Amino acid sequence: METLNAAALLLTLAAVFSYLNHRFIRLPTTIGIMLIAIVMSLALILLDWLRVADVYRYACSLFRSVDFNQTLLHGMLSFLLFAGALQINLDDLARNKWVIAILSTAGVAISTLVIGALAWLVFGLVGVAMPFLYLLLFGALIAPTDPVAVLGILKTADIPKSLETKIAGESLFNDGMAVVVFLLVYGMATGGGATFASLALLFVREVGGGIAFGLAAGWLCYRMLKSVDNYQVEILLTLALVMGGYALADALHLSGPIAIVVAGLLIGNRGRYLAMSQRTREHLDSFWELTDEFLNAILFLLIGLEIMVVAISLPIVVAGLLIIPAVLLARFVSVGLPILLMKPFVRFSPNIVRIMTWGGLRGGISVALALSLPSGAEREALLTVTYMVVVFSILVQGLTLKPLFAPRPKSRA
Repeated sequence: METLNAAALLLTLAAVFSYLNHRFIRLPTTIGIMLIAIVMSLALILLDWLRVADVYRYACSLFRSVDFNQTLLHGMLSFLLFAGALQINLDDLARNKWVIAILSTAGVAISTLVIGALAWLVFGLVGVAMPFLYLLLFGALIAPTDPVAVLGILKTADIPKSLETKIAGESLFNDGMAVVVFLLVYGMATGGGATFASLALLFVREVGGGIAFGLAAGWLCYRMLKSVDNYQVEILLTLALVMGGYALADALHLSGPIAIVVAGLLIGNRGRYLAMSQRTREHLDSFWELTDEFLNAILFLLIGLEIMVVAISLPIVVAGLLIIPAVLLARFVSVGLPILLMKPFVRFSPNIVRIMTWGGLRGGISVALALSLPSGAEREALLTVTYMVVVFSILVQGLTLKPLFAPRPKSRA
């Protein structure tokens, strides 16, 4: 019953906050919901500090009953990735496949290493002891850009199609890559007896197996969609693909996020045009767009409420403030270096490094991975820093990103 109460409360808050934002604040819906949730959480913390009411303690106990890690990584994420992948044109993706592949693999690896090194310097500067492998874990969990936030911005941005495809494609694939890197470093940090050979095998199995599984599951669903013409049945089939496919991939120790993105690309392109009637396409798009908006609202509400369960201390807050520019610097290096090396062979849009650096928004996946760390002082410190980076990313970068897409006026000189 407590789970039902928590779900009812979250849905009610998401609806009310969405209304308040639309009626009075008029920010992008997800950002507005998160901002209102943060303000409400801070107000509850203040009331508790003033000993005015016990609402804060009740809210904390209810919120802790929601496992953010399980809710996102093994619940919402598959729906959000599938909904995003449905809208990506496979031909555009194929034309930019090498750029996207390099940015979502080498870019994640570079970002992980640079963030880990810079975080080691920052924590040493504020006098907080932190094992270097844990800081690499932090680098891995904060490296991926959030497809939910990024795709939401792209919906309203007027940018070249090729640049939009690169940004969207990277954000969809680097989540799966970052989770794999996180698992690799996690095995080393927790003393799982991992060897280089076992880590390499894990990487190949997760990534290669995820791609193969996504193709197989997507093709099976495509064949079933092609054999019927009933939009209710076809929507149910896509739901089964998302939920059942992700669960089975996870059970087989394959990358669920990569599998669902691949399956979503197949259904959104070949399935859309060869296996669906116009009526089915319209209903399918409406259903998944509504699902995407609904889950986005819940996810950003949860991020806003997460402030009630993070540990606050002055050294960790200072570390978080210093790590925010460090993460931006790492993003600049992880995007700029591969693009610099590819420039002789690939034509890029003007200001692509600047746009992709500032547009590399972090979100719920980073928070969920931080919550999966082993209990202890390291986890509490890294969770707080992760939360600060994510809030800055969404509120500051998210709200100031759109002007970057506007072309600069040419000089008269």
